[in-house]
Amino acid sequence: MNIGQAAKATGISTKMIRYYESIGLVAAPHRTESGYRVYLDDDLHALRFINRARDLGFSVEQMRDLLTLWRDRDRASADVKAIARAHIAVLAEKARALAAMSETLQHLAETCHGDDRPSCPIIEKIAAAVPPSGRPANRPRFGIAQLH
Repeated sequence: MNIGQAAKATGISTKMIRYYESIGLVAAPHRTESGYRVYLDDDLHALRFINRARDLGFSVEQMRDLLTLWRDRDRASADVKAIARAHIAVLAEKARALAAMSETLQHLAETCHGDDRPSCPIIEKIAAAVPPSGRPANRPRFGIAQLH
């Protein structure tokens, strides 16, 4: 099948398929004499695997490691589990950060009158987090403590 058909069959855009090929995440497919890509069943399986791993938020390097392990029938499941556990920790931290942002924004929204007046605590607190130079400081994004 051609790249358009492969994209449709795997849920990955043609642009992303080409990107994954360019970085070596997937092998370059067979080509016809006229240069068109021809995707075989193994190519589609790998692309579906990548799509599912991407849906779970794995990085390209993690997907590369997982693909290597997936193809290795002598793999140790402990290696796969270690990648998953490390990713779970990253996701948990992101979830905590999102919850903190949501809580902060909820607090700010509750203190805003939301009327025709120009005074707005949301804008004021965000502006207070910007350094006087107007350029972002080299620090993590503001959290609850900085906005309350």
